[in-house]
Amino acid sequence: MNNKYAGIFPAFYACYNKNGEINPQAVQDLTEYLIGKGVTGLYVGGSSGECIYQSVAERKLVLENVMKVAKGRIVIIAHVACNNTKDSMELAAHAEGFGVDAIASIPPIYFHLPDRAIAKYWNDISSAAPNTDFVIYNIPQLAGVALSTSLLRTMLNNPRVIGVKNSSMPVQDIQMWKDEGCTVFNGPDEQLLSGLAAGADGGIGGTYAAMPELYIRIFQLFQEGKMEEAREIQNECCRIIYEMCSAQGNLYAVLKEIIRINGGPDAGDVREPLFPLQDSDKAIAASCAKKINDLITKYC
Repeated sequence: MNNKYAGIFPAFYACYNKNGEINPQAVQDLTEYLIGKGVTGLYVGGSSGECIYQSVAERKLVLENVMKVAKGRIVIIAHVACNNTKDSMELAAHAEGFGVDAIASIPPIYFHLPDRAIAKYWNDISSAAPNTDFVIYNIPQLAGVALSTSLLRTMLNNPRVIGVKNSSMPVQDIQMWKDEGCTVFNGPDEQLLSGLAAGADGGIGGTYAAMPELYIRIFQLFQEGKMEEAREIQNECCRIIYEMCSAQGNLYAVLKEIIRINGGPDAGDVREPLFPLQDSDKAIAASCAKKINDLITKYC
């Protein structure tokens, strides 16, 4: 496959120090850690990066430190959406200046805007990075608005718009976006294999960074037509996700703890109002970390 967007893209986690501030060294360390795992690229500044709880300056700082390590080595997609056009355009221009491969954006949240306003918002953002690919981020369960075929067709009049990160739950949406000629990333981690079967080029996922080897193996097995083994690994990943979600602390706090347990960098906790890791969650994280290692030994 010649598509540089085909493969596994972990959603990059926010990295904080003990005072809850951005930790540039941890950002660089996590980037290097994930490159070493063989991922295709990284999706920086999205939901997993706690973007809505960070300032424009903080989001710039994260991307700058990712690019210090990753530029020219893997594909980088930078999510640049803020809940106003001006800040989003500033982040888009900044991302292009640092040489990312693509920028991405959710629609504006809170107010339910008509398609014409969403299209203008996205096109304005794209205009601030005129030499960079643009990816629409469809996540209706959080954004409060769903991408429609008519809105996508409008956006495809912009030659920089190349695809959709599809985090809606219906796999059918992936097939619909592929029919429009788009590159499509599967969003829900629990259905990576289903998304690939529906035509997704690859996946961007919030749990990928904690077990990249397993998702890379699912992708490889799918390409090889070994669906039964791919399904086995997918089901095991789902079971681990269900266990992670049983914790009291936020999922991203658990995921960062799993990476730390398994020898990766310390990315700190999550930023409030996300609920931090609780003492009772540590046993869950340790259990998940062991299961991930056992599955890597078995399948990878």
